[in-house]
Amino acid sequence: MQAQLDEASLVKANAQFWEQMLDMRLEPVPDSEVFCVGPGHLMGSVSLSGMWKGHIEVRLAGGLAQAATAAMLMQPVDTVTEADALDAIREIANIIGGVIKSSLPRPCAMALPESSVATDGLCTRPCAENALAVALRHAAGVLLLRVWEEECGK
Repeated sequence: MQAQLDEASLVKANAQFWEQMLDMRLEPVPDSEVFCVGPGHLMGSVSLSGMWKGHIEVRLAGGLAQAATAAMLMQPVDTVTEADALDAIREIANIIGGVIKSSLPRPCAMALPESSVATDGLCTRPCAENALAVALRHAAGVLLLRVWEEECGK
């Protein structure tokens, strides 16, 4: 990855959102562990263009998505609907994407966030030349943040 991103910067971007906005603490999963989210997890993403072109993806296990949505909407977890959770994951991807974007080469524009319910599970290790991933745990569930770099301007 050519941009000045590393695992620590991804963990920090997450902490800024989860700790400061939702008062929820997520702990990094050690690199050596294979990380999995099951079918039905929520996925939010944003694409970036400009001097840095790529994609930022946030995947949340169902329990964490429900807990985060409830905290964002200030309502009980059992009242959260799938539509509420999809809106929340879009906002989570947008906020975390914005924090990451601030450390990328400029100019860099961010597209509108998207969200969906994943029909398949995903298991991954954080490794690839043009990608970076971190996994985090909370009592309510797990999160995977992945950043793919398509290209970086000179």
